[in-house]
Amino acid sequence: MDIMHFLTETDFGRCVFTTLVSMIPIIELRGGIPFGVALGLPYQEAFVSAVIGNIIPAPFIIVYIRKIFMMMRRYMPRLNGVVDKMEKKAHLKGQKVSKYKYIGLWLFVAIPLPGTGAWTGSLAAAFLDMRLRKAFPAVLLGVLTAGCIMTALTHVGVNLFS
Repeated sequence: MDIMHFLTETDFGRCVFTTLVSMIPIIELRGGIPFGVALGLPYQEAFVSAVIGNIIPAPFIIVYIRKIFMMMRRYMPRLNGVVDKMEKKAHLKGQKVSKYKYIGLWLFVAIPLPGTGAWTGSLAAAFLDMRLRKAFPAVLLGVLTAGCIMTALTHVGVNLFS
């Protein structure tokens, strides 16, 4: 059995594939849930797989991203422009979150629009010096909320076009 057959033709493989797709920045669970349903997963399995994939990177981003950026500046100066762009984005998104702190972080992650989500929310939390034990539950709650919204929208879309 080759890897693509496993990822597309077995139930467990489809869950793994959906989890992996949901770990990708920008796509996250906003693309992961429709992707899983398109692969043939039931809505509940697509939801759980996408939430797991979307939340896995969050604690690592919150805790380590500033250290990673510092190392990139020091050892990979050619990437300073990329780091500057990402830091600027985090600070801009952080301004939206900072006024309401953890509730703002939850709402920011929960709204399934481009430029919001677990990756950007975790970046904002890191640059606002939010502690992991308080920021992570807000991000998780936002991911769960966005997952419910995207599952409902996917269900409506499937019923509308079938």
